[in-house]
Amino acid sequence: MNDFHLAQVNVGRILAPLGSPRLADFVAQLPEINALADRAPGFVWRMVDDDGTDSTGLRPENGDDLFLINCSVWESVEALRDYTYRSEHLKVLARRREWFERLADFHLALWWVPAGHRPSVAEAMERVALIRENGEGPEAFTFRAPHPPPVESPTA
Repeated sequence: MNDFHLAQVNVGRILAPLGSPRLADFVAQLPEINALADRAPGFVWRMVDDDGTDSTGLRPENGDDLFLINCSVWESVEALRDYTYRSEHLKVLARRREWFERLADFHLALWWVPAGHRPSVAEAMERVALIRENGEGPEAFTFRAPHPPPVESPTA
């Protein structure tokens, strides 16, 4: 048994404030999409703000009200991939350009955490910075080049 889970962070800058008509359809779908994640096979945890429903109240980029973060933990790359690309989540993902700016750099990072660990906003943003600075590697990667979980050394 492996004692590691997969953490993921994705960030984006929305094209208008959350309360605007332009983002109304996105905001309306958040409860359903979050509930879908919560029920998905292999789901472990997701980051939420102080109101406890989603992470739209968090401001990881110097108080920029248009910059959002989503962070979660999954049992495996496969579980996250299935949720992302083989569930109703794909319909929302396909519409992301309606709501989010196209970022010129990495906006997603995956990394392994010890089972039970819950990443902070700072830790998640460090992984985004790491993949932007160094490209993909064992410390921060994407679905295109996944890395296996660390292998714990056997106890003597």
